[in-house]
Amino acid sequence: MPRPRADFLFFDAGGGHRSAAEALRSVIEKQQRPFDVELINLQEKLDTLDVFRKVTRVRLQDLYNLMLKKGWTLGAAQMMIGMQVIIRSLHSRTVALLEGMWRERRPDLVVSLIPHFNRALQQSLERALPGVPFVIIITDLADYPPHMWMERQEEQVICGTDKAVEQAFAIGHRSEHIHRVSGMILNPKFYDIDAITPAARAAARRQLGFDPDAPVGMVLFGGQGASVMARIAHRLPDRQLLMICGRNTRLAAKLNAIPGRKAPMFVEGFTKEIPRYMQLSDYFIGKPGPGSVSEAVAMHLPIIVECNAWTLPQERFNAQWVREEGLGIVLRNFSKVEDAVNRLLEPAAYKSFRAATERMKNRAVFEIPDILQRLIA
Repeated sequence: MPRPRADFLFFDAGGGHRSAAEALRSVIEKQQRPFDVELINLQEKLDTLDVFRKVTRVRLQDLYNLMLKKGWTLGAAQMMIGMQVIIRSLHSRTVALLEGMWRERRPDLVVSLIPHFNRALQQSLERALPGVPFVIIITDLADYPPHMWMERQEEQVICGTDKAVEQAFAIGHRSEHIHRVSGMILNPKFYDIDAITPAARAAARRQLGFDPDAPVGMVLFGGQGASVMARIAHRLPDRQLLMICGRNTRLAAKLNAIPGRKAPMFVEGFTKEIPRYMQLSDYFIGKPGPGSVSEAVAMHLPIIVECNAWTLPQERFNAQWVREEGLGIVLRNFSKVEDAVNRLLEPAAYKSFRAATERMKNRAVFEIPDILQRLIA
C-alpha cells in the first residue's frame, strides 16, 4: 500500500517560503513520519498565466526579488493591491489549471507556504479531491489582510503568534482549524549547532579579522542583500561588522571597497552558515523579515531594525513585535543606526534585550509535523 503524501507549495520570492518548506521536510524525514513530502514550486506551475512574465519577460517572483535587492519598496502596499487585482482576474483560469494538477498528482494533504493564491488552491483542491485537507502555514508573524494568507473558506491554519491566531478567529475560522505553534519555521541547523566555548569563539572571531573582545554586529538583509547595507557600513566605521550580502555580488564588492574604516569588517556572500556566523556575533541589524528576525532571536541576538514607508507592509507588524517583546530597537530609518548601536550595547540595555531573546522558545519546525500527521491520518 503506498504511503500517504503531502504536497508542500512554495515560491522563490524572497527565499523564505522555500527555506521553510525544505526545513520542515527535512525534520519530517529525520523523524521518520509515516508520510512522504514532495515540494512544488507553484511559480513553475503557473508560468503560463504569469502576465508579468508575458509583459516584462521576467517572472513575478524574480521581479519581487529585484525589488528587494534594489530597495524599491516604497509604495509596496499599493503594488500589492494591484498584484492581487491581477491574481483575482486570473482566478478562474488558475483554479482550472490547478484542478488538473491535483487530479494528476492526487496528494493526501496539501500544505501552502505561500500567500495570495490560497483561495485558488483551496477551491481547486476541493473540486478535484473533495475531503483532502488544505493547510496554510503562515510564514509571516501575522497576516496582512485581506487576501494575503487567510481566506473565508475551509482551511486549516498554522500560526506562529497570538496576533495571527486572533486574525484567524476574526476571519471566521473555527478553533479546531487554528493551530498555534511557538514561532516561525527555522532551519534545524539553528537547533543542532554545537555550543561553543569562549576560547573557541574568540579564535573563530580572530580568523574573521575581528578583535574577539569587542562587539560584532551581524548585518543581514535577506538572500538578495540590500543597498542600505553600504550606508550602514559608512555610518558605523568604528564598529566591527559581519556583512552577509547573499547573492548580491555587486554589493559585496562595494562593501569591500569602502575606505577609511577604523574597525574590521568581514564580508560574506551567499552562505548556509548563518547559525555559525550568528554564534560569533553579538547583535543583529537588518530588515524586519520574519525569518531573519526569528533566527536572530533563536541565537539570542538583540535586534536593530527599521520600520517606515519603505518597509514591506507584511513585515511592519514584525517591527512592532520586536518592540513589544523587548527584543531590540526599532528605528524610523537607519540614519540613526550609530545611536541605536550605542544604546543597545549599553550594559543594562543589552542585558535586558538578551534576556528577552532567551525567553523565546521557538520549536515550531518540530511541532508542525505532529499537526500534519494528525490531518493526513
